[in-house]
Amino acid sequence: MGDSITLAGLEPPLVLVLVSPQIPPNTGNVARLCAVTGCRLALVEPLGFSISDKELKRAGLDYWDKVFLKLHPSWDAYVAATPGARRWLFTARQGQAHWDVKFAPGDHLVFGSETQGLPKDVLATGPNVTLPMLEQRRSLNLSTAVGIAAYEALRQLRSG
Repeated sequence: MGDSITLAGLEPPLVLVLVSPQIPPNTGNVARLCAVTGCRLALVEPLGFSISDKELKRAGLDYWDKVFLKLHPSWDAYVAATPGARRWLFTARQGQAHWDVKFAPGDHLVFGSETQGLPKDVLATGPNVTLPMLEQRRSLNLSTAVGIAAYEALRQLRSG
C-alpha cells in the first residue's frame, strides 16, 4: 500500500451554491462533498424541503458538523452577501465547457434546481458553464454535476 492521498484546504475555499434545490438527497450529497473537500455550501431559498429533513441528514450522514453552510433567503440576498464573488453559472446546454474554465480559489460554482436549472435572469448575470454530454440527453443528476465541477476546479487549483 502506498501513502494516502489527501487534499489540502484552499484559502479562500470554493463555494458550491445551490439555487432552489428540490430533492433532499442531492443537497445532502453536496453537503458531504463539501465536508470532504473543504468547499463551502450556500443554499439559496426557496428550498423544496426543510433543512432538517431526515433524507437530507441521512445523505450527509455524520458530516454535517464539518459543513460550512450559509442559507440565503433569495438570489438577491445571496448576491448582496457575496459582493465581488466570481460566479460560474452552470447550465445543461450553453456556455463554455467546464474543463476550459480557469478556476481560482474562492470561486462560486452556482447550480440551479433539479427541475428548472438556473432562471434565465440569473444566467444572464455571468459566465455560463456546461458539463458536456451526449446529444439527446436531458441532464446529469445535480449532485453528480456539482461533484464533477468541484473536482475539476480542485484538480486545476492543485496543479497550479
